[in-house]
Amino acid sequence: MRAALVEARRGLGLTSPNPAVGAGLVIDDKIVARGHHRRAGAPHAEVECLARFGRTVPKSAILYVTLEPCSTTGRTGPCTSAIIEAGVKKLVVGTLDPNPRHSGRGIDRLKKAGIAVYVGVLSNECCALNESYNKWIQTGIPFVIAKCGMSLDGRLTAPPSESRWLTSPASRRDARRLRARVDAILVGAETVRADDPRLTVRGKRDARQPKRIVLSRSGRLPRKSRIFTDRFAAETIVHGGSDLKTVLRELGAQEITSVLIEGGGDLLGQALDQRLIDRVQIYLAPVFTGGPKIAFAGLGADSTHETPRLTRVRYKKIGPDVCVSGWTSANSEVSE
Repeated sequence: MRAALVEARRGLGLTSPNPAVGAGLVIDDKIVARGHHRRAGAPHAEVECLARFGRTVPKSAILYVTLEPCSTTGRTGPCTSAIIEAGVKKLVVGTLDPNPRHSGRGIDRLKKAGIAVYVGVLSNECCALNESYNKWIQTGIPFVIAKCGMSLDGRLTAPPSESRWLTSPASRRDARRLRARVDAILVGAETVRADDPRLTVRGKRDARQPKRIVLSRSGRLPRKSRIFTDRFAAETIVHGGSDLKTVLRELGAQEITSVLIEGGGDLLGQALDQRLIDRVQIYLAPVFTGGPKIAFAGLGADSTHETPRLTRVRYKKIGPDVCVSGWTSANSEVSE
């Protein structure tokens, strides 16, 4: 199953709105074939794995897959049919399909076909792999990551006379890798006006460029901005909505399963106040800058008891900076 998880991770950021899934076929304690879901519309992991094996599956073989095989026809046929037709007699599944309409149906069909099915091997790891898909398929709302680089006193910008970057080049490269894992990047209009960001995935081979969404009630944005003139301009959307939760729900209806909020402070603060953030990734630069551009400029909590807290907090030193990441306590149940 760990080998299947490695396979599944190869598809992260490429399969949306489908989950990332990996599979491995074992004969006599040796992995003889592997597969993973490469993109929406491509063969699913178990189908690719069996096709790579390319011959009749012996009765002693065990097929491992990180997620319950699908039992319905979508862009591809049901994986349960492919497994039955291949002659698989033993199947080990990491976790059930989180879709309430499908959960357990694939397992039932395989058992009725005489296949011995075991569920729950490395289930936590298999479930966490698809935290964005899990939330979206259950709620219709994308998984939301809040990301920013800020000073030790919580500011987003350097003094006007200096470079606009607070964090190191290494931190910015790390942040761009996060972009490759999401379906959309969300920023406020003021960020576009002030910073003219690119919001692109760079330095990662075969990465998919996420959609770039700008919230602007007026729609008055500089049309010479890079997001409107570069080769990904067709992936830029100006959204006139003002209520962030409504915007997210509309994005979910468009099969956007994950959103990275990159700024500015007002948008990050609104997301925090409305408890819309599932995970944060903050890069702390070892400087104090002062100034008005606060990273999370919201209304704030009425009391310390009510304030959002992080769970499963991680700290990573990147050059001179420290990256702090974690899941918000209000939303941790979905991401578990």
